[in-house]
Amino acid sequence: MESERIPPLSLVTEQTLDVAAHVLAVSSRSAGAVVTFVGQVRDHDPDAAGTVTGLDYSAHPDAGRILTEIAARFRAGNPAVELVVSHRIGHLEVGDLALVAAVASAHRADAFLVCERLVEAVKAEVPIWKKQYEVDGTHSWVGLGL
Repeated sequence: MESERIPPLSLVTEQTLDVAAHVLAVSSRSAGAVVTFVGQVRDHDPDAAGTVTGLDYSAHPDAGRILTEIAARFRAGNPAVELVVSHRIGHLEVGDLALVAAVASAHRADAFLVCERLVEAVKAEVPIWKKQYEVDGTHSWVGLGL
């Protein structure tokens, strides 16, 4: 008998993201592959003049609903996989996790493909923006589409 699993949950949250919890949420006895994507805050960016020290992620009030809809769309279009994806908002330091996705399937090819497409959809469709801070005290907004 299969053990109790964490229900697949995709969310926008101010809480620290837990990679292991995402993996557990999609793991099962039938899954031969679990692919994860971990997006973490880095100390540089092509749009930054200097070293990045942190980010403030802001989200539209509908961001959580949109993220959930994307996850549901990918589940419906890929019935052979299980997936979960979360995006953090609020202030993050360099090294903090901003985005975690986990995709499980019987075979690795499906898991890799769906994970990549899922992450790209989240980045393109979820209304989340970041205010990027640099070592000299300056800041800039990234992803506003202006």
